[in-house]
Formats: sequence, structure tokens, C-alpha cells
Amino acid sequence: MATLKDVAKETGLTVSTVSRVLNNRGYISEETRKKVYEAMKKLNYRPNEVARSLSKQTTNTIGVIVPHIRHPYFAELISNLESQAYHYDHKILLFNSQEKNEKEWEYMEMCTSNRVAGVILCSGTVGVEKFTGLNVPLITIERYLENGTAEVECDNEQGGRLAAQHLIDCGCKHLIHISGVHETAMPADARAVGFRAVCEKQKVSYQIADTTAFEYNHLEYHQILEKLLKENPDTDGIFASSDLIAAQLLQVCHKLSIDVPSQMKIVGFDDVNIASLTTPPITTIHQPIKEMAKMAVELLVRSGNGELVPNRTTLPVSLVVRETT
Repeated sequence: MATLKDVAKETGLTVSTVSRVLNNRGYISEETRKKVYEAMKKLNYRPNEVARSLSKQTTNTIGVIVPHIRHPYFAELISNLESQAYHYDHKILLFNSQEKNEKEWEYMEMCTSNRVAGVILCSGTVGVEKFTGLNVPLITIERYLENGTAEVECDNEQGGRLAAQHLIDCGCKHLIHISGVHETAMPADARAVGFRAVCEKQKVSYQIADTTAFEYNHLEYHQILEKLLKENPDTDGIFASSDLIAAQLLQVCHKLSIDVPSQMKIVGFDDVNIASLTTPPITTIHQPIKEMAKMAVELLVRSGNGELVPNRTTLPVSLVVRETT
């Protein structure tokens, strides 16, 4: 069975350098990293994860907590987090909270017992007190915690501005923004701030329609959307806070014989796969999910290596015009 010394001999590197590659410690060039992995593959060398975890007090595992695994946004985010973790020779341990508090203690126990290298939190309800004593980096995505290590978010306010301005430029006079869950304060609430600012500046009729935790937890919006359209027949432009809501809105418009885009124009948010699969495809605000996932993993690894990292990073969004406008 090959040993660490065998890998070092094969690569012509020192044992300490090979160890640094395996433990992702300090600066390692891509050329050196590639040389080590090629030697490991040739020699069929497998690091002893148990021994590594005992010596480092952590494993190369990242705990990822999301509220939904079947929501299109979180499905894409998870996929990108896994890819980025793999790039850093890490694996992810995935937890689906479903916004249920009773699962949180169990998840924290699992993170601790599995000696995770850090936690990436994408859930809006997990209490910050649950992370007391975790002693590893805590990175949040689209949620700000004062005692978190770092947070990554997109420019939600700019997204709301872009959506409102595009609908107005398309000739819409009576706008609605279907926002997120009003019971929980989140960075995504800034989408409504940007939307409102543009509508008021341009003196366009608008309203903000909140959704509830029930719709969010069940990923089901048809009933409230139908009610909203029936109560506001003059509405000619809607900005939905997710592509999932926008897709269900298309179905409701079809049911009520409202033609999109001639009678109703729709803008979503996220630019996930579903936005390009509907008929018509959805105009949306592109959230840089891949870049956000990359940043989250990078910050976790850097913080784990003892580096200072920025506590808040905001990435830009952009408008993607498709056939719903």
C-alpha cells in the first residue's frame, strides 16, 4: 500500500509539501497540486481521513444547510457548492432543514461529530445560537449574521430596480411586486426596496404583495396568485421574487385567459433552469449563483487557514430579457 513518502518520491516534492496539498494549507500552485494528484492516482494512494481529522481536528467536509433541496434556486446552488468544494478537495454534507427548527439541533450535532471544516448556511430560520461552540467558519448566503464569519449575497436592491425599470420601459402602468416571506427579514427584502424606489420616482402605480411561510415551505403559489390577479384586473406588469413564482404565474395567467406578454408582462428573479424552460421563457434578474457558491467556499477555506476575510460580499446582478416581456 502506497504511503505519503511514496507520493513525495514520485513527485520529487517533500513530504511536507505533499501534506500541505492534501490538507489544503497555505499557497499551493496549480502545477504542484496537479502533480500530487496525478501521483496519488498512479500509486492508488488514499489518505487516511480518520487520521487526518484527528490531527487537524476537522475533516475536509463542509456542512451545507438549505431550506429546500427541490426548490430550483437551491438545487442549482447546491450543485455549484459541491463543484466548488471538490475543487478545494472538500466534500459537502447536505442538510435539508425544510424550515423546521426541531431539525437544527440534530444537524449541528452531526456537523460537530463529523468534524466539519466549516458550515455554509442558506436557511433563513436556523437560530444563530445553534452555532455557539462550533469553532469553525460559518459562511452565510443571502443571510447576514453579526457573529457569522462572512456573508455572500447578490445586489438585491439593484435587481428590484432593474425589474421595475424594464417593466416601465415596456409600457406597463400598473405594477405588482410579489415579494418573499414577510415574517422573516432577509437580504432579498431589498428587491422590494429597489422596485418601490423606481416606481415612486417615475410615478407609476404599484403595490407590494407579500407571501407567507406556508407558500414558501410548500413551494405552492397558484391560489394567492389567482386571487391577486382577480382583485387587480388592471395589472399589466409583475415582478416575482423568484423564477418559481414567475413560472406558476404563467400558469395562472393561462388559466384566466391573460395573454403573456401582450396583456401581462412578467419578470422573475434568479435565472435558474426553469426560467428558460417555460412557454414563453421568463425574463428574469440573473443572480450570479455560480460565483456566489465559489466565493462562499473560498471564504470558508481561507478562513479555515487562518486568513482574514471580508465579512460581507455583494455581487452584481443583471437583466436577462426573454419572451415574457
